[in-house]
Amino acid sequence: MNPFKKLSTYATTFLLGLLALVFAFPFYYVFVLATWRSQEVLAFPPHLWFGTGLLENWTSLFGRVPFATNFLNSLGIATLSTVSVLFFCTLAGFAFSKYQFKLKKTLFFFVIATMAIPGFLNIIPFYKMMVVFGWINTWLPLIVPGMAGAFGIFLMTQFLENALPFELLEAARIDGVGEFSMLWRVVFPLARAGMAVLGVVTFVGSWNNFTGPLILLPDLDATTLPVALSVLNSRVDNNMGALFLGNALTLLPLLVIFMLFSRQIISGLTAGAVKG
Repeated sequence: MNPFKKLSTYATTFLLGLLALVFAFPFYYVFVLATWRSQEVLAFPPHLWFGTGLLENWTSLFGRVPFATNFLNSLGIATLSTVSVLFFCTLAGFAFSKYQFKLKKTLFFFVIATMAIPGFLNIIPFYKMMVVFGWINTWLPLIVPGMAGAFGIFLMTQFLENALPFELLEAARIDGVGEFSMLWRVVFPLARAGMAVLGVVTFVGSWNNFTGPLILLPDLDATTLPVALSVLNSRVDNNMGALFLGNALTLLPLLVIFMLFSRQIISGLTAGAVKG
C-alpha cells in the first residue's frame, strides 16, 4: 500500500474516532451525573466518573413522580404510533409510487405541502377537537392524527419508487397474487430498510414529544416521561440528581433501538445512492 494512502487512512480513522468520542460524551455524562447527589451535580470541576448517589436519586425519582407508569405510557404511545405510521405510510407510499390514478400528482403535492405548515398554528383548534371527541387524557390524540403523516408518505414513496421494480409486481399479479396479499408478501419485505428508518424516526419523535402530552395529557399519571420529568425541574422542586437519573433511564430505550436497527437504518439511508 502507498505510504501516503496508508497515512491518510490512519488519519481519517483517528479523526472519525475522535468525532465519535465527542458525540458520545454527552450521553456518557448524563449517566455519570445520574449517580451524583443533587447538590454535587453542578460542582466545579465537573465530575467525570460515577458517584455514590444513585440510590438516593432513585428513591427521589420514584417518590416524586410515577416513573414506571409514565414509562409505560411513553412506550405504549411510541410503539403504537410507530406501528400505525409504518403500516399506513407504506400503504400510501406504495399507492403513490406504483399506481396511476386521477389527480395523483396534485394529491401528492398537497400532502407534501402540509409539511410546510408549522404545527403550532393548529394547537388551539386541535385541542378543541380533542375535547369534543372526549380524547383528553387518552392516548388517541397522540396516535390517530399522525397515522399517515406527510413525511412518512414522502419517505416511503421515494423509497419504493426505486426499491420496488414494476416487473416484480407484474410477475406477482400473473401468479394470481392479490393486491393486499402482495403487500404482505412482496412490498413489506422489500421495504424493510426504508421502514426501519421511518420507524426509528417516528419512535424517537413520539418518545421525545413534549408539547403534545403537556396539552393533551394533563394528569401526571396519564402523561409521558418528558412531561413527568419536567416536574423535577421547577422552582418548587429542583432535584437535579433525580432529573438526570430520569433522563438516563429515558435514554436507554433509544440507545437499545439504535443498536438493534443501526444496520437497517444505514441500509435505508444509503438505498439508491449507488446505481448499477
